[in-house]
Order: sequence, then C-alpha cells, then structure tokens
Amino acid sequence: MQLSLGPLQYYWPRGTVFDFYEAMAATAVDTVYLGEVTCSRRHELRLSDWLDVAQLLKEAGKTVVLSTMVLLESGSDVGAMQKIAANEDFLVEANDMGAVGALAGQRPFVAGPHLNLYNAPSLRWLAEQGAMRWVAPLEMKRDDLALLQRERPAGLQTEVFVHGRLPLAFSARCFTARHRNLPKDDCQFSCLDHPDGLMLQTREQADFLVLNGIQTQSARVHSLIDAWDDLVALGVDVARISPQARHTAETVALYDALRRGALAPDAARQALLPLLPASGDGQPDCNGYWHGRPGLERVETSHAVPA
Repeated sequence: MQLSLGPLQYYWPRGTVFDFYEAMAATAVDTVYLGEVTCSRRHELRLSDWLDVAQLLKEAGKTVVLSTMVLLESGSDVGAMQKIAANEDFLVEANDMGAVGALAGQRPFVAGPHLNLYNAPSLRWLAEQGAMRWVAPLEMKRDDLALLQRERPAGLQTEVFVHGRLPLAFSARCFTARHRNLPKDDCQFSCLDHPDGLMLQTREQADFLVLNGIQTQSARVHSLIDAWDDLVALGVDVARISPQARHTAETVALYDALRRGALAPDAARQALLPLLPASGDGQPDCNGYWHGRPGLERVETSHAVPA
C-alpha cells in the first residue's frame, strides 16, 4: 500500500511551507498532494510557487498531484481551478464537480474526498470521466467501503484518509475572522496565527471542533493506524496522511514502519499518541466513522472485515 500526504489544509507562512515540503521530500511518503484547497484569500503561495514545490518533490522521486479548491465562490476561483486543470505536468485532484467537468475526457484525475461518492454507479460514472483513483468520503464506514471495493470498476484505485483532523464542512462564512469580529473580506489573514486551526470548546470546556477559516474540522485527530490490517484486507491502494504543524515526518515514519511489517498496529498507535495534539478530555484520537459510530468516538479495532 502506498502512503500519500494530503493537501495542506492550514495557512502557514511562505517560508514554513517551503521548509515543510523540503522535509517531506526526505520521508517515505509516495505521493504528495499540493495546492490551496480551503480558502482563496490565502496568498502566501501562488500557483507558480506550488509548481516549484512540485518540481522539488518530483526530483525527490515523489508522485505529485495538484489539488483544486473545495468551495468555489467567485469567477477568479473558477479561473484558478481551470489553470490547475490545464497544467500538463502533474496529475490533478478534483475536489468539486466543476473541476471534474474541466478534466473529464481530457486526462486522468483523482476524485477527491468531497465529491460525495457513496455507491457503485457513482464510481463507474467517475471512472468513465477519467478518474484513475477515488478518495473515499471521510465518514464512510468500513462495511460500506468493503461493498464498494467489490463493485468498483477495474483499474480504479481507492484512497482512504487515515490520519488527520477531519475536514467536516465548508462555508461561505469565515469563522476564524468572525472569532475576531472581522469581516471575511478584511480577515487580516487571521488563520496565520493558528497553524493547526483554532480550537472551539463547549460551555463545559470540552474540545468540540476546530475552526480553520471557512472550514470546520474535527477536534480530535482521526486515525486508522491500528486498523491497518482492515485497510490491507479491503484492498485499499493508498493511505492518506494530512499535514499538521508538528510531527508529520514522524507520523509518516510510523505508517511506513507499519506497512513494512516492522511495527504492529497496536504498537504503532501507542507510538503515535504522543505526537498528537492533546485534547481537553485526554483522548486525542478518534475512529468512530470507520466503525459506523459518531466520528468523535474512539472504538477498539476488531480487525474483522466483512466477507
């Protein structure tokens, strides 16, 4: 199974982004997704900069995929998406149906996790449009994925989001700016102050969600590290790790040790826990969706895959 590094969800300074991907070039990750997927106001890097990063990673032997934005809100957003779709050097991940339309019949592409692909007819249609890989929806449970794996079109790869705070929703409103009583159009790039997002707590001081500009994330880190045997048994082709401000390289190393058989799943999880941001209730990770439970729950993995 290959390891991929998903697109950067947060807003980091330009130098931090370049340093991060230089470090990622030395890791065991096979595929790296690049580009701004969250908010069009994030301008630390332009497309030309992302292409420079892509070239650096390509020279390091990585497969590079350029990701399009999830929520297109203006004509300029559409134009930016079309420029990415038109590039001839790198594969593209389509994160909305507009991008699918720009890529369909033109070149192979990756169908991103926000396209709402829940059944075999949808997978067949995407494959007919040119999709060579699909990323399962974040809330898809193991049993449903097992069914789709049996019915997916030949040649269509499956990728699963296995690590990171889950991007649950996108809105036209910027929650980070609202937190500072700022309008979205004059947000003063507040997201730069929160390299892993802004934690939202309940009145009882329990961690609830993470605000990341127009994106809402899970407070806990979703992790399937101890469900690796499930992923292998299901025939998953690619396991996606989402970047975080700290310990991404160490996280990749743990998943790499797991796939090489150098570390058992339970031991890998125990090694991973200290690398995760602490939560108010002492439970930093979750895997509920995988087991058909509320996403914020932590369920002990049974390693039993449906026949």
